[in-house]
Amino acid sequence: MKKILVLNCGSSSIKYALFEDGELLTHGLIEKIGEKGSKIKTYKQGIDLMIKHLLSSGKINSLNEINAVGHRVVHGGMLSKSCVIDKKVIKIIKKFSPLAPLHNPPNLRGVIEMQKILPRVKHVAVFDTAFHQTMPEKAFVYALPYEFYKKHGIRRYGFHGTSHQYVANRAAEILGRKFEDLNIITCHLGAGCSMAAVRKGKVIDTSMGFTPVEGLVMGTRTGDIDAGILIHLAQKMKMKAGEIDDLLNKKSGLLGLTGVGKDMRIAKECYDQGNKRCRLAVEIFCYRLKKYIGAYAAALGNLDAVVFTAGIGEHLPRIRTLSANIPCLGIKIDEKLNNEMIGKEGIITTKDSKVKVIIVPTNEEKMIAMETKGFL
Repeated sequence: MKKILVLNCGSSSIKYALFEDGELLTHGLIEKIGEKGSKIKTYKQGIDLMIKHLLSSGKINSLNEINAVGHRVVHGGMLSKSCVIDKKVIKIIKKFSPLAPLHNPPNLRGVIEMQKILPRVKHVAVFDTAFHQTMPEKAFVYALPYEFYKKHGIRRYGFHGTSHQYVANRAAEILGRKFEDLNIITCHLGAGCSMAAVRKGKVIDTSMGFTPVEGLVMGTRTGDIDAGILIHLAQKMKMKAGEIDDLLNKKSGLLGLTGVGKDMRIAKECYDQGNKRCRLAVEIFCYRLKKYIGAYAAALGNLDAVVFTAGIGEHLPRIRTLSANIPCLGIKIDEKLNNEMIGKEGIITTKDSKVKVIIVPTNEEKMIAMETKGFL
């Protein structure tokens, strides 16, 4: 019997889960780490609190029962597989931290703290970027001088890979078909949003790029933006690189558009009340999403299913209707089913819909546990 602890350290949170041979034993979430008014100031304090919960849960009597720890790491560059964490892997995580500043540094803090607590077990890095490494060059190379890719690794990497991989596989199971026989578009819509086009089990394109900023509109991130705007901000508005980075990552997206917050639930509520800025924000979000669905359907050549997951994807039927009810692609959403499907798993399209839209609650922790188990 193998027990695996999965750790996902975010920008101000620790999400964790304990599995035994693939079955979830217990899980938890520690939030607001280091935020004003919070009693938990450091990740070490958060991890100490996690350990207290694990031991008090009755699922383990000692930390010695844990056989391995799987760590979510957002940016792993061109590493195409999960790997045991050693000094070389830690250097890679540090190297790509500037490209995922909200994610890699806290991911690494979790690794370092847990290695101190459990020095004798294997610690495995499961990268968000790994699932996307099947993309062809035409999808991941930018139209910059080619040396920028070859010498400096500037290319599309993609993120949320463990989520896209899990929900795509689960969608195939729901349809009763082989994963390798299907063409699927997966939509991970939460605080961070990304999409992937999966042809016969392999990613051929994804919306996030060199960093997690590109692609869809997100909670505080811009998504796609004309690069010329950044030059304008630097030259005409005299903004420094750090200020522009802060603008793109922390002050834009739904937060910047609505002025009321980064949460889509709040934006939708204001949208329903007739708030013009919120209405615009929701329309931009759904319009961008619909354009990507159309583009990926064209890239795939044939489309079997569209999958929605994560907080927005799983819980907001109105967003699914505005973005994915596309008759010209053979997608017809059943509004009754759609409205009933909140936080549940299942198909929400009509019986005659050529393409199925499926809601699949994501389970990145289970995917990480499965990857980690392969190293035992």
